[in-house]
Amino acid sequence: MPMIDIYAPAGTFADPHDLAQRAAATVMRVEQVPDIPMFRQNTAAFVHELPAASLSDVEGDSRHVRVQVLTNADALDRDKQLAVVAQLTALVAEAAGDAALADRTWVLLTEAPAGGWGLGGHAHTNDELVAAARQQIAELG
Repeated sequence: MPMIDIYAPAGTFADPHDLAQRAAATVMRVEQVPDIPMFRQNTAAFVHELPAASLSDVEGDSRHVRVQVLTNADALDRDKQLAVVAQLTALVAEAAGDAALADRTWVLLTEAPAGGWGLGGHAHTNDELVAAARQQIAELG
């Protein structure tokens, strides 16, 4: 149930909502979690549009995107890390209509420690998240 934050200069994306929905769906698909409400409703992306003057590289260029993906610990093995970075980078460039933006997009993967993933007012461990998912699958089955 990752949280995805996409930071970019205002106006980079024609449809930030579509980008947010597609980013969330991309990470959920790569994670290969069950398609249940618990995951569909709690995998979300946020697009943060910043004034261009609020970011810069060394040369003064503001045309960069930073994507921060926060997951629970061990949600992404190495193959999934590679897939998330590649697919989100491609998605950002596509949503911006600028293939060159792929070279200026940073994707940072961060894991919350065990007990550091809060949902529904409870700080969950991975085992608790798995148990909650299994319970929901059983209830839906």
